[in-house]
Amino acid sequence: MRKIKDVLRLHLVGGVTSRRQLARTVGCGKSAISECLRRAAAVGLDRWETIAALDEPELERRLYPATAAPVARKPRPLPDWTKIREELARRDHQVTLSLLWTEYKAEHPDGYQYSQFVDLYRRFEKKLSVVLRQQHRAGEKVFVDFCDGIAMIDPNTGEHVPTQLFVGALGASSYTFAIATLSQELPVWLDCHVRMFEFLGGVSALTVPDNLRSGVSRPDRYEAEINPSYRELAQHYGTCVIPARIRKPRDKAKVEAAVLVAQRWILAALRHRTFYHLNELNAAIGELLDRLNDRVMRHVKQSRRALFERLDRPALKPLPSQPYEYAEWGQARVNIDYHLSVDDHFYSAPYTLTHETLWYRASHRTVELFHHGKRIGSHVRSFKKYGYTTEPSHRPASHRAHLEWTPSRLIQWGQSIGVNTAAAIEYVIRTKPHPEQGYRSALGILRLAKRFDPDRLERACEKALAIQAPSYKAIKTLLEQRMEAAPLRGAEPTTDDAAAHLGARNVRGRGYYH
Repeated sequence: MRKIKDVLRLHLVGGVTSRRQLARTVGCGKSAISECLRRAAAVGLDRWETIAALDEPELERRLYPATAAPVARKPRPLPDWTKIREELARRDHQVTLSLLWTEYKAEHPDGYQYSQFVDLYRRFEKKLSVVLRQQHRAGEKVFVDFCDGIAMIDPNTGEHVPTQLFVGALGASSYTFAIATLSQELPVWLDCHVRMFEFLGGVSALTVPDNLRSGVSRPDRYEAEINPSYRELAQHYGTCVIPARIRKPRDKAKVEAAVLVAQRWILAALRHRTFYHLNELNAAIGELLDRLNDRVMRHVKQSRRALFERLDRPALKPLPSQPYEYAEWGQARVNIDYHLSVDDHFYSAPYTLTHETLWYRASHRTVELFHHGKRIGSHVRSFKKYGYTTEPSHRPASHRAHLEWTPSRLIQWGQSIGVNTAAAIEYVIRTKPHPEQGYRSALGILRLAKRFDPDRLERACEKALAIQAPSYKAIKTLLEQRMEAAPLRGAEPTTDDAAAHLGARNVRGRGYYH
């Protein structure tokens, strides 16, 4: 359903109408794209504001209500069109399409008939060596790519440090942006986009990158998948990412030309200079970039800047109020202690999701957790290795209650029954080596008030204190044997007398231990 939302956003917000482009961008089949758009139109989901307000289960319910599964039709075998074209090109034999179709039907009796066979081959033939001259609308597309930059000198070691040159070019005006980086890693790739949009002063409707690993998680001619962080950047700026096809430089010919121009007019001009810091290099690139955009292009008779001011700048979308903050997306499994690991730190999730696999978004400040597209938790980012960050509401009620137990809280609870009950609980807790060892006994005494009358419990605690045996078992025995009201045998009974009253067995008495 996340892909379906991307399809509808590209179609309704980005203005992408080509099913093939949509399929290539989100990684779905073209028929699935057509079916998705048809269903959305049928149920009246034609506004992005309405779709964005729906969660994924509701969107799925509206678009794909439960219906009987259609019977799959067995596809017909397709001929090897490349081999057929080679056979037709042979000069030593007069091979015709009719003969090749006869051979095809002999091998595949359930294959296509002759007229459809010929029609499919003609369609294949039309796709060969086709060059489309793209017409770019103002503010519609920005093309981005990397190329090798010039080497710097490490001031500490004297070694050569290679750099990369990020280049972006608008489609209508060819207005160019360039910046040097030390790598093509994901954080650098995203930061270059942030700087490019700030340089342009606006955002284009579409962004066309190469199939760089940092931008495209799984490069594929037909089903390329966009990196989650890159997709998030696109959503933040309101642009749509449509990667070029693999090994198809004509899809991004605009930036290929911009890279060539940058290499000639920027990198070549700096070839005799020595740079020791990246900021120093980018300052020099910025000066030459201004000159490049101010140069009058020979064929257009205008500069890139003049075209930009006239065409692209008025059509660009405004920048968001805050620049994009880099965040990493990943998946982690919730452990039995209802915590999951992000960069070797453990964050809590709702205990009901134990053993579930959740998506997380980790920025420099926060870690957000998602389940089926819904945000179900957020924590302040911690970089303490193997530490724990826990939200109390994520714990089960029994765990919260246990952690909330304190000696004073249990004594105060006993005070609500009576002073003797509170005194018995205080005695139980304080006679243990650690207070938590007495929590269970104290809770047992308090819960006796649910089985017996609180007044009886108060008298039983008073008697247990008098015989110096204020324990859970002693008080429980007094209540069960209805001995809380029985008179004491002496003013100061011994421990042996108390044991006799309580009916305890195998009690050796105080003298045994001397």
